[in-house]
Amino acid sequence: MECSDKKNLYVARYAVRDLIPYIDWMYFFHAWGFPPKLAAVANIHGCDACRASWLAGLEPEERGRGASAMQLYKEAVRMLDMLDADYGVNCEFRLFSANSDGDDILVEGTRIPMLRQQIPGSDGYCLCLSDFIRPVASGIEDGIGVFATAVDAEMELLYENDDYRRMLVQTLADRLAEACAEKLHECVRKSLWGYAEDEDFTPAELLACKYTGIRPAVGYPCLPDISLNFILDELLDFSRIGISLTENGMMRPHASVSGFVISHPKSRYFSVGAIDDEQLRDYSARRGVKPEEMKRFLASILR
Repeated sequence: MECSDKKNLYVARYAVRDLIPYIDWMYFFHAWGFPPKLAAVANIHGCDACRASWLAGLEPEERGRGASAMQLYKEAVRMLDMLDADYGVNCEFRLFSANSDGDDILVEGTRIPMLRQQIPGSDGYCLCLSDFIRPVASGIEDGIGVFATAVDAEMELLYENDDYRRMLVQTLADRLAEACAEKLHECVRKSLWGYAEDEDFTPAELLACKYTGIRPAVGYPCLPDISLNFILDELLDFSRIGISLTENGMMRPHASVSGFVISHPKSRYFSVGAIDDEQLRDYSARRGVKPEEMKRFLASILR
């Protein structure tokens, strides 16, 4: 690992074996078309008796797929062992002073517009990520973290002539990038930012988001605008950990994650959902981009 105190910057490289406890196997199995309940195969003991007991506990019509999930998991573990010998996962994090101004987050000298829900949630509120940052009018400085993670690019080039193994590596690489974000977030809460120094959760509790704060990632429901990656790149310099951006803001390697770390104790994940033309125009103006250009980044959420 490498840590730099310059501008609160932290850079680290994790071994694959150190990230395995942080893998969310449910999403791995989802990528292979298995229902969520079969991801439990990753939690059973490796002995024959335990495997047989787990299979017997499934409905008769599920046991065939259960056996397939069990075999896939065994092959995934073997592949992780192989990847651990030659590859790793890189990450970077930087802590900034921040405040909110309406639906914008002010990150030191950078104004980052956010989108707001237009359909109230169960609590009656239309949420925006800026709601979880102290308003600039309060006169009290808040903070926000910016992070990125990426697997070694060479990992995604393995088995180009073997479709099965190539998909196995890619789906594992995606999980490793997310697992690295999970482990990094834990490190941020307990030491780098230190707003939850006494936290003590198991990996399962971490994956269930029992901790304080959130880690909204670009491209996910809280942050659907992929073009925000261009702003985060300016703040972090993605190239430091081997990430490059396409003209559409997509990250390369594909198995990369970027986003924010927010410490507010009441912050939570939500989906922005569909937005109308009025918010599109307002958001585009705040981004300094024409609405027609912004549409290509927000097409999936436009009414």
